[in-house]
Amino acid sequence: MDNKKVKFSNITKDYGERVSLTEDKGKHYVKFGEYNSFPNELIDLYNNSSIHNTCVNAIVDGIVGEGLTADPEWVLERANGTDESWNDLLKRVATDLKLYGGFSLEIIWNKARTRIAEVYHIDFSWLRAHGKDYRGNIPGYYISDEWSTNYRYGGSPIDDLPYLPVYNTLKNEDEPKQIFVFNPYRPGQKYYPLPDYVGALRVIDLDTEIDNFHVNNLKNGLAPSLMITTFTNGNEDEREAIERMLQLQYSGTNNAGNLLYMDLDAPENAPVVTPIPQNGADGYYTTINDLVVQKILTAHRITSPMILGIKTSGQLGGREEVIEAYLLLVNTVIRPFQQDILAVFETLLEEMHPAQEITLGIQQLKLFSDGEEETDVVTSIDSEVGDDSELEAEIEEADKVAGENNDDDEAITDIPTL
Repeated sequence: MDNKKVKFSNITKDYGERVSLTEDKGKHYVKFGEYNSFPNELIDLYNNSSIHNTCVNAIVDGIVGEGLTADPEWVLERANGTDESWNDLLKRVATDLKLYGGFSLEIIWNKARTRIAEVYHIDFSWLRAHGKDYRGNIPGYYISDEWSTNYRYGGSPIDDLPYLPVYNTLKNEDEPKQIFVFNPYRPGQKYYPLPDYVGALRVIDLDTEIDNFHVNNLKNGLAPSLMITTFTNGNEDEREAIERMLQLQYSGTNNAGNLLYMDLDAPENAPVVTPIPQNGADGYYTTINDLVVQKILTAHRITSPMILGIKTSGQLGGREEVIEAYLLLVNTVIRPFQQDILAVFETLLEEMHPAQEITLGIQQLKLFSDGEEETDVVTSIDSEVGDDSELEAEIEEADKVAGENNDDDEAITDIPTL
């Protein structure tokens, strides 16, 4: 039995003890994660970490750019029977590729099996591999959106689950519906891909903990700094009434600075208020926050937070620095993602329109709006990583125009935006 495990400590979620990645081959399918829920854990981190969410969204926006370009253009208009265009598929595929490290598409052949009739996006988190054949190939995938609940331990029956064989043009006679799964090679991973930021999962989780600390510190401001001792002679109802009163009137941001007043029938019944020395946790969390942000940016290969509109203390954020950081991001992150998607889309479009010669590309985002004419920059399958002469020319020209009107130290209003 193949069993490769890499575990990451988790301190915020209640779905298990760890954020874990496992590939456990069961009777019918391969579990993805200790509780078959690793993709769902990635979604939780994406939804709960503000800086990680921003990084993912920015890179996805960069991958999508201004959309697909094609010659002829009409081939992009319709991808399936729901009138989704190939640009609609691009947005979903780009999100899955960045968030999960892979993506999947359902392929439907025409009745004559001579060409692809429709292509649909399938959420990558819904897939579980059906083991491997004797050649080491995955024959197909089971589809469900309930893996982390109904199929948590891998023992539930799956006879009623949809199953799609992998995309194969030689088998379309017997398999009118197939699934194309983009699963790039990664050492140690036999069945599922990993996102490029996988090394920072613990740090992303820590980012959510820092936010939780500050939120809870504000909401429960009375609790960590004072201990109030009252004498109720064991009267449970009276004790609970006092607790409710204190929570209602003196905790939370709306009650900060309120006067604590109690009217007692005798001095000996006065509560004892004991200050609790602070352990400096607030300052500690503030100190490590910058380190956490930097590690998350590094995991996403973003060299300057200014690209995301984040200005850190002590950083001048000059225009030249931002331009260089953006060019590096385009060449090392965005363009390789784009070329992976383009290679798949072009293959499928050629099978959908076999008599048509198709050239496909993705138009990069407009970088500047300095009032000058902008040059369209298109990434194609044949573009070499690092070959960004058009992109650099556009930046240099816009930079020259802006330099005539602005000092270098002025605020940047036309930086590349992802």
